[in-house]
This record gives sequence, structure tokens and C-alpha cells, in this order.
Amino acid sequence: MRIGIPKERNNSETRVGLVPVSIPKLLKLGFEVIIEAGAGEKSGYLDSVYLEKGAKTATFEEVMDSELVASIDVPDYKVMKKGQMLACIADPFRNLEQTKEIIDAGITLLSLEVIPRRLSKGQSMDVNSSQDNLSGYKAALMGSQHIAKMVPMMMTSAGTVRPAKFIIQGAAVAGLQAIATAKRLGAAVQAIDVRLAAKQDTESLGAKFIDVPGWKDAESSSGHASLFTDKGLQDAFDNALMESVKDADVVITTARLFGANAPKLFFGKENNDKMTKEMKEGSVIVDMNTDTGGNIIGSKEGEIVEKDGVTIVGIPMLCRTVPNTASMLYSNNVTNFVTVLVDEGKLTIKQDEQVLTGDEGGISAGYGGILIGENGKVHDNHTKLMEAMK
Repeated sequence: MRIGIPKERNNSETRVGLVPVSIPKLLKLGFEVIIEAGAGEKSGYLDSVYLEKGAKTATFEEVMDSELVASIDVPDYKVMKKGQMLACIADPFRNLEQTKEIIDAGITLLSLEVIPRRLSKGQSMDVNSSQDNLSGYKAALMGSQHIAKMVPMMMTSAGTVRPAKFIIQGAAVAGLQAIATAKRLGAAVQAIDVRLAAKQDTESLGAKFIDVPGWKDAESSSGHASLFTDKGLQDAFDNALMESVKDADVVITTARLFGANAPKLFFGKENNDKMTKEMKEGSVIVDMNTDTGGNIIGSKEGEIVEKDGVTIVGIPMLCRTVPNTASMLYSNNVTNFVTVLVDEGKLTIKQDEQVLTGDEGGISAGYGGILIGENGKVHDNHTKLMEAMK
């Protein structure tokens, strides 16, 4: 068995799919590990360290000829052959044509972010959680960096400094880490989410949860947030959030939707338009999702802009700003995942493996697991993807 790790072709990508510390585990499983020369340089992992751990460096063509290719983004799959396996973050619903081409070529596509969230076995393989956790941490730091005031409360002989107020929208993995980090910085933190379970999580970190009158839960069976459609509740949500952001120093938006563009912060378009007008001059918004359309009207992917006196930070994929740590965690996810593919010294797709084919705790009905397609067709459990490709 051979696993190949290519250098990422996206110039914005700083991470690498496998780090040296994972190599002994893969060798023990029976793998030969080859890595494209220079693949780990951006994240601080030199070729010499890979070689010390038992890997071999190779050309791109040699790496892409491996039985299993593992990367962050989708590599140049057109050089791959029928029967090979590709494990990466493929984002199949937002890249339908690319996904179809890969599957039509007979390549077994394993999209690591499409993992059944509530499957306990899959938690150590969950690339979403490992990377979102880091992004949430960096979002809090970035917000504190761009406001023109101190974050913690300070009592000095020259006077008392009041703590900065942070509002975190979305209290899943990224949001909870942003809350925890902002609290450690000394901020006064509030959070809002459409899921009732988020209230307990938020308060356990010492932050205040913004209550919405008449609240109804909007959590799917898989534990993900879903959009509620009740107009009265939407208005109540918007009103509660707008009152909170008026005196906020930093607003961090974390909400993403699986396979779709990021939802806007407010349900009402007019509220999204006027948000910055209602906020204090000099306050900061960190929009974590500009790579999928953004949560804020006026944010721009990869840019820091100003609107109505409010600074909007639109740097996406903040985990890329800590590539050494992000790569290490991603590598652990990949290594743990690869163990489910090995059976008696061979790479095998097991149709009864829930990590691969999904379970009742998947994304939601109509979605399978990490196995997107093989043998030239989309996996039977991915009925939503089949419909989208028609």
C-alpha cells in the first residue's frame, strides 16, 4: 500500500495533508509513504524530517500515482487513474462539476468533511472540528487586534478601563472556541445561536447567551443548525441581535451551512444592510465565512474593509494562519481515518463502515458519509448529491 502527499496547489493554502509525526503509524499499518518535495515547507515541516521518520520524497507525478492520495484541497485529479483513492476536503455540493469529473474517472472520492457528526468513532477523524477550533481561536485574537482599545478590565491609578464587549454569532466548534478565547482575553462576551443546546454550552464558558422571546429550537437531527422559517421568530431573533450589537466592540460571525453559501447574520435583508450603521464607530466585525459568501453584507474575501466606520475583517480559513498546528491536527484526522480503510494489509472500501457510508447521525437525510463515490458512480446514500448533479 502506498499513500502519497502532494504539495498544495492553492497559493493561499499553507497546510499540508500529513506531518512527519504520523508517518511511523502509517508504516506500522503497512504503508509506504511518499511526499512531494517541499510539500510541508509552508507549515514548517522540512523534507529532512519526513525522511528521518521513514517517508520518501518524490515528484508530483510519482505522488499522484499512489493507491491513496491525501491532501487538503482537491489536487490535479486529471493525472489520476481509475481505481485510485483520493482523500481530501472536496466540498462536493459547492463543486458539483469537479466532483462529477472525479467520480466519472473511476476515482474513489473520500471527502473528509462529510463525516457523520454524531458518530463517536468518527470524532477523531473530524477535520471540521479540528480546523474550526483553530479558526475560532484566531478570530478572537484578530478581533482584539483591530479594535483601538484594550480588551480586559483594568483598574489603575489613572482610571478604570472597562472590558471590551464581544458578540459571537454561532456557538458550534468555532464559536465556542472564540467565546473561550475572548473570555481568556478578559472580554465581556455574549453569544447567540439558533440551537437551544448552544445556550448551555455558552454559559458553561462564562458567557451570556442572548435569549430570544418565543424561542424554538432550530437544530437538525445531526446536531447542525438549520434555518427556521417562522417570520415572527425571525423578527424576534433579529431584534435581539440588533440590540446587542449596538454597543459591541467586536462581532464574530461563525455560521456556515453544509454544502451551501454561508447564511447572513440577520434574517431580514434590511437588518443586514443597516447593521454597521447601528454599531459604534471603531468597532470590528470578523466574518469567518467570506470564502462561502460571507455572513456580513460588505465583507470581502481576503480583505479588511471599512463600512460606516466599522472595520470588517474578511480573512477566511483562519486555521491557515497557524499552519503548523492545523497541519498536525489534520494529519491526525487523516491517519485515524486511514485505519478504517486497511483490511489485512490492503486498502478496502467497507460498505458496512458508517464513517464511509453514513448513519442516522449523518449530516441529515439524503447524505451519506465520507465515501462520495466509487466505480464511476455516486454512493447510493448520497441521494441529495445525485439530485444536485442532475
